[in-house]
Amino acid sequence: MRSSLEKFNKLVEALQELPTIGKKSATRLAYHMVMKDSFVGMKVSHAIEEALGTLKQCSSCGGMSEDDLCFICCDESRDETLLCIVENAKDILLLEENGLFEGRYFVLESLAEMNFLSLEKLVGSGVKEIVFALTPSISNDAVMLYIEDKLSNFDINYTKIAQGVPTGVSLENIDLLSLTRALADRVKV
Repeated sequence: MRSSLEKFNKLVEALQELPTIGKKSATRLAYHMVMKDSFVGMKVSHAIEEALGTLKQCSSCGGMSEDDLCFICCDESRDETLLCIVENAKDILLLEENGLFEGRYFVLESLAEMNFLSLEKLVGSGVKEIVFALTPSISNDAVMLYIEDKLSNFDINYTKIAQGVPTGVSLENIDLLSLTRALADRVKV
């Protein structure tokens, strides 16, 4: 039997390309937008079109912005002595949404694409501490060492976010690296 739902199937396939969306979820979303609430489908379509047309990288930190500089880089009340290095712009949104950091940011995306001139310019503007908010891994430890080496001519304290055993998770479900670091970095009670 030949499928006559070519456009619906294209929509499902497009939705499946999004992270964490499998075929079942994509089909549910597509069905809802097309058959149950076409207004939601139009609203999503319009929001995507507007976002694609206006969002870009901040020229200073690499975060998301609608202008040349993001709202964080323009905010003079931020602590300019603190710089948080994150893996992607999405991490900034998470930290900002929860009000967890009052300094400035720098998005690392990848070492191959990293703009050391921008990083040096940010650091040269009075940064006293760099906080690495990177996913714990051996490769990211190497990245931190590499950045420290590249910025060795600056007087900076380097810190990284704490890691270990998450609240409410049993030890049998913790990976070996996290468990090892949790034991090594244990604190007095």
